[in-house]
Amino acid sequence: MMKLTVKLGSRSYPIYIGAGLLGDASLLAAIVAGKKVCVVTNETIAPLYLDKVSVLLGRDADCVVILPDGEQHKHLRSLEVIFDKLLEAKLNRSSLLLALGGGVIGDMTGFAAACYQRGIDFIQVPTTLLAQVDSSVGGKTGVNHPLGKNMIGAFHQPRAVIIDTDTLKTLPGRELAAGLAEVIKYGLIADKAFFSWLEQNIAALNQCDALSLTYAIRRSCEIKADVVAKDETEGGIRAILNLGHTFGHAIEAKQGYGNWLHGEAVAAGMVMAVDLSCRLGWLEPGVLARSVALLQAANLPVKAPKGMAVEDFLEAMSVDKKNVEGKIRLVLLKALGEACVTDAFDQQLMRSVIRDNIAV
Repeated sequence: MMKLTVKLGSRSYPIYIGAGLLGDASLLAAIVAGKKVCVVTNETIAPLYLDKVSVLLGRDADCVVILPDGEQHKHLRSLEVIFDKLLEAKLNRSSLLLALGGGVIGDMTGFAAACYQRGIDFIQVPTTLLAQVDSSVGGKTGVNHPLGKNMIGAFHQPRAVIIDTDTLKTLPGRELAAGLAEVIKYGLIADKAFFSWLEQNIAALNQCDALSLTYAIRRSCEIKADVVAKDETEGGIRAILNLGHTFGHAIEAKQGYGNWLHGEAVAAGMVMAVDLSCRLGWLEPGVLARSVALLQAANLPVKAPKGMAVEDFLEAMSVDKKNVEGKIRLVLLKALGEACVTDAFDQQLMRSVIRDNIAV
């Protein structure tokens, strides 16, 4: 088992990474002692791991919420289901929630925890690669709205993140690929050596090689923890974690949440961001070719869906959280491993990049 720490002063918390962690009650003993616990999960994950959470907690949960599976259920109505259960079970301010599932469950559970009685503790137990390397770490919580992804939410840090790599054994191939998109992102924005390692080891990652996956998860969490420690509420550098997301969120919104997985949309969006960075003269063209090749090797799309229009992107991008005074701001690359947030690009050039990266 490996332990990392997200350093946020009094709100610092551990990230535990290893195989079989759902069977280790010592990890959470101090956190859950004497508290009521509600587990929030979904219909896919509950049959696989709900019983193991009782082992992790050292006892049965006081209540359980089982939601439908899928990004299309990440909305305010699902939050109401969670709140109903918390009130029925009479959870109080000393109680805590445990999110068991992927990023959708983690985001909604964290937001529910941020809101219930004006804030209670929660624990992240991510079961997908995407959630393990990205959404479970950093305290960004929320739900989607038809007009924008994750536009309703709060910053609310977990008390702990338990990453049991054994849960990836039941992960469908498409979900694994979606998680690899976020892993590749970390190489692009912060660590060119890691990007090169991914190029050399992508076949092993596709085959769920345990050692390769564990290293990829650890390095991704190290990078994210470092960025979050410097900028908890995304007032500056933390926005670089959104490489490809501005374009990707537009794809998700247009296609209907859940039809394209988040990682799939981000993959196509990252190609657009790298392409624009190259056209601005900031990157060597070879970086674009390497990025496309690595994403394709990870079984990810590198073009936006056929039938989308430039206007579809601009409409969604106009309400992105990074925008300032009506100007679209993007995460771009100054170099491989060096990202920035900027509006210093020609709008027509951005339109051309979008147009050229839509499937025909």
